[in-house]
Amino acid sequence: MVQCTGNNRADTPVDVPVPMRIIESSQHAAPSAGTDALSASFATSYAGVMAFIAVVREGSFAKAGERLGIGRSAVSRSVQRLEDQLHTRLFLRTTRSTQLTREGEVFFENCHQGVERIVEAMNDMRELREGPPSGLLRISATVGFGRKVVAPLLAEFRSKYPDIAIDLLLDDRHTDFAADRIDVAFRNGRIEDSSIIARQIIPMQMALCASAKYVAEHGLPETIDDLSDHNCINFRFANGRIFEWEFKVSGEARKFQPRGTLTFNDADLVLQAVLDGHGMAQMAGYQICDHLTTGALVIALARHAPDDRGHYICYLSRQHLPTRIRVFIDFVTDRIRSLNLACLSDYDPLYPPTWRKI
Repeated sequence: MVQCTGNNRADTPVDVPVPMRIIESSQHAAPSAGTDALSASFATSYAGVMAFIAVVREGSFAKAGERLGIGRSAVSRSVQRLEDQLHTRLFLRTTRSTQLTREGEVFFENCHQGVERIVEAMNDMRELREGPPSGLLRISATVGFGRKVVAPLLAEFRSKYPDIAIDLLLDDRHTDFAADRIDVAFRNGRIEDSSIIARQIIPMQMALCASAKYVAEHGLPETIDDLSDHNCINFRFANGRIFEWEFKVSGEARKFQPRGTLTFNDADLVLQAVLDGHGMAQMAGYQICDHLTTGALVIALARHAPDDRGHYICYLSRQHLPTRIRVFIDFVTDRIRSLNLACLSDYDPLYPPTWRKI
């Protein structure tokens, strides 16, 4: 029979976090008629098991109370209720010592390992929250932005945080954070999902573009209505919908449904078709900045460019973010903002049909 005394504790003590409200409220907990036995008695069982293990570890009810931050009598009541639930006497108590019964020894051997695993799991979660960045980071991004902007940053990020593994998913559909187990997502445009945290990294600039070859052959539209006389390159979303071009006229949004002979579901293919002189398309600044600099592309209807979109980094909650997510958010936000992806701000829209450097 194991004797529970202060200088004869079982094995190595384990820090067992015990919510005090559960212990105190469980004093009056009792299964009600017609309720599930497990759920009805959980609070009492949990408090009792925690108190029981604390008594075994500390060697007495008084020291167990000190460890748990409650009175000796509260520990005694929790253990008593546990014994009543089990219909078993767990301790033999005298004024001089507290000893485990044979049944108490068996119960301790069966339950303390489970509690230790719970404590280990809690410590692991604390390490993820407060320790060095590590673990798997699952990232979602649209195909174009992910390929052009996000993917090139990953090598530097991995060199800085080698214990973080990266899983990058490129998909133009809005991913489901829970179903797809996404930690961080990059989204473009306007965010209307109130269930997520969306931090704008940079504004999303949109511009109607054509190649120098196309301009030489067809000219550029001077008004939105002139677009019906031009060949347009269409982008098709994953849901099958064709991307509507949007302009800003006298402060109001005006949409235009492009018509053309070429449609792609890949933003890079749309860009290539425009570069090859097959037509015009409205594209994001991150796609076209380099080509504007070289003169391969020119911009039309600059004065009507929309200005209410953004590139966002999204996640589910600000609370309890693991360090791997926090360092990634900070890293990519800093790096993306240092890129010249808002290059359209360097052009003056007062000089149509193309934008000239200020």
